Amino acid sequence: MQINLKRIDKDFNIEARNDEGNTLLMDGSKEIGGNGKGMRPMQLLLAALGGCSSVDIISILRKQKQELESVEIEVNGDREPVGVEGYSLFKNIEVHFILKGNVDKDKVDRAVKLSMEKYCSVTKTLEPTAKITYKVTLN
Repeated sequence: MQINLKRIDKDFNIEARNDEGNTLLMDGSKEIGGNGKGMRPMQLLLAALGGCSSVDIISILRKQKQELESVEIEVNGDREPVGVEGYSLFKNIEVHFILKGNVDKDKVDRAVKLSMEKYCSVTKTLEPTAKITYKVTLN
């Protein structure tokens, strides 16, 4: 897996491109001189968690012949500074899955649990430093 990044303005706007040619924009916050033209890197990390678990859940429920109409995920993260180094890690992350469709609640709950506790690589990457909780709202 390779991602190429290229600065595209005189400030912090950066384009990331994968090996399939897909792109996304990143930018710094306005407080540090960014222009709000893209997501900040830590926002992308939360988006990656939601995206990773979405793929898992949709895949699991498809195999079970469950008919999802919509999938929405809200991810909230709290960060805490770590010493004098200047960086801050996520300490608490809450993921809210909002699913609609002709689906069995037990199957949905199990799919979410499997994703969050076994399959989602992003969740597993963040677990050593963040307490990750989740909840499900169905229909």
